[in-house]
Amino acid sequence: MAPRVLVDATDVPADRGALGRYVDGLIGALDVAGADLAVVCQRADEERYGRLAPSAIVVTGPTALSHRSARLAWEQSGLPLVAQQVNADVIHVPYYSMPLRPGRPTVVTEPELYSPVSAMFFKSAIRTAARRAVRLIVPSKATRDELERVLAADPTKIDVAYHGVDHQLFHRADPVQVAAVSNRLGLHGKPYVAFLGMLEPRKNVAALITGWAAAVADLDEPPALVLAGGGGWSEEVDAAVAQVPPHLRLIRPGYLRFSDLPGFLGGALVAAFPSRGEGFGLPVLEAMACGAPVLTTHCTSLPEVGGEAVAYTEQDADAIRDSLRALLDDPARREALGEAGYARSQEFTWAASAEAHLASYRRAAEQPAAGVSAV
Repeated sequence: MAPRVLVDATDVPADRGALGRYVDGLIGALDVAGADLAVVCQRADEERYGRLAPSAIVVTGPTALSHRSARLAWEQSGLPLVAQQVNADVIHVPYYSMPLRPGRPTVVTEPELYSPVSAMFFKSAIRTAARRAVRLIVPSKATRDELERVLAADPTKIDVAYHGVDHQLFHRADPVQVAAVSNRLGLHGKPYVAFLGMLEPRKNVAALITGWAAAVADLDEPPALVLAGGGGWSEEVDAAVAQVPPHLRLIRPGYLRFSDLPGFLGGALVAAFPSRGEGFGLPVLEAMACGAPVLTTHCTSLPEVGGEAVAYTEQDADAIRDSLRALLDDPARREALGEAGYARSQEFTWAASAEAHLASYRRAAEQPAAGVSAV
């Protein structure tokens, strides 16, 4: 008999982001796979998860978890209580932390780990989860290896489950979609290089800005750089922006609508993601699914996603300049990469990811849980 699994979706942000796309994609695929599923979520997401997983038990958690301290307090007391109420056999927490006394076997997704881990909270939370969770799910072999190397995690309880991509949302765009996004960005058909993600240090945005500016400055029609996504400007990014020649155009539209992403990514000359490290690299996979030629790095999990279907660069601005310019000067290679990336993206499905998660849940259900006496 399959275990009943409670998935904690209370920390999914309103903008969905990579975490939201992971949780949403997984829950929908688990429901299709026939999992005995319960979901606890914020009240604003109750309808969404009822629609994504019509066979699941959907329970609303606290009305507001705007502060991390409130979320952690609820996680420690409220989540085990919900697990008891829905008679869950296994709890799946798709974040860094977990209840100290969950009352039943708990599976934790460790989405990413970098060394050194900068934030003391995250380092402590990840170490605690790595020790107390019955199973750890990671989205790549690179993350598994980092858990073993940095935290000496037990490799026998780590399961690799690659993310999928929503092929209905991320797909090749038709010219009308591409033109609509281009017009909304104020480009009106002019060429551009696309970036999608949080503007945070590990995304290496400052080096991308500097490398792009150097790569395109002497072109007759230099492509703009569009930095789509959330996150504030850092001093490093500010400094890079200040050095951009005045005849070049850098656009920061903030978050784009999900319906705009195929046109945005698929309409770009190059989708550039020169990250310093990723747990998986979902934006790379999503760009591939839209048929975009992708430029990324060899860091951590990215070669597991891109394989031979993307172009690679080193992380520094000079290398980005040379790699980006080589792609801009070679339309045939860009077309070949777009085709290869699209084909490879079809191998990553949420159905396959759900099967790997279900296998981990079954293993967890067969093992004793830490803190089982607490409920």
